[in-house]
Parts: sequence; structure tokens; C-alpha cells
Amino acid sequence: MWRQTATVVFPGAGFREPVRESDLVAAEARLGRALPAELRQLLLESDGMVGHTRVDTVWPLDRIVEKNLLFWSDRTFAQLYMAFDALFFFGDNGGGDQFAFVQKPERPDIFVWEHESDSRRWVANGLQDYLSRSLRAGGDDWYQL
Repeated sequence: MWRQTATVVFPGAGFREPVRESDLVAAEARLGRALPAELRQLLLESDGMVGHTRVDTVWPLDRIVEKNLLFWSDRTFAQLYMAFDALFFFGDNGGGDQFAFVQKPERPDIFVWEHESDSRRWVANGLQDYLSRSLRAGGDDWYQL
């Protein structure tokens, strides 16, 4: 389903081998929380997704784990930015801005965290809407339009 969703919007979308269920379980144990359901389903089809200009529209599982652990625990981030514990990061624009599911309160919405201003704002109704918007736009600053 997710490959088809992406290629309808952007035929040049790149895919990787699917993630094994056991890898998802191990990742969730490391993170101490469940992956968002839509993201979990996508990863079972492809370990991330590459969009325009070879940007990881959706990161591979290992990067998802490492980035979230960093955002949730890095003391330097805690001094510079508002807390990230309500967000679950899964992709970026290639220039520093990151995309995340909102987890507190849990909902399917996708927000962008703009690293220069520490702003967090809504950009999509869920993963399918995010893929449609980001892959259709043809540029990495699609959310700023």
C-alpha cells in the first residue's frame, strides 16, 4: 500500500528492503515506546523512503531509533530547545528541519520542527497525507509554501 501511495504521487520515489517484524520489536524496546501504527506498516514494506533530491522522506529504522533517542535525551538540546518527548521523529527535509508524529496527546498528525526557530507546526493529517504533500511538491521546502 505505501509503495503504491508514494509512486502514484512521485514515480521516482526510492525504496529499501522491508524491515523484519523482529527488528521493529527490538526498536520499540530500545525506544521504550511503540512506533506509530502507520509508520510501522510502512517500514514493513520498505526500510524508509527516498524522495526528491535523494532526501530521506522517511528515515530507515536504525536512523529513526538513533535520532529519537538523541532528541529525547541530549542535554545540549534540552538547553537550546523545548522538550521533544511529545514528538516521534521519522524524516527530514535535508536541511535540518525534522518531521514527527505527535504522541502526547497521541494523534496521527505530522508536525515539522524547524531547527532554526524551534517552532513546531502542523503540516499533514497523517502519514499518507504527509507523503502526498511532500512527494508531490517536488522540493524539500514543500511545507513552507
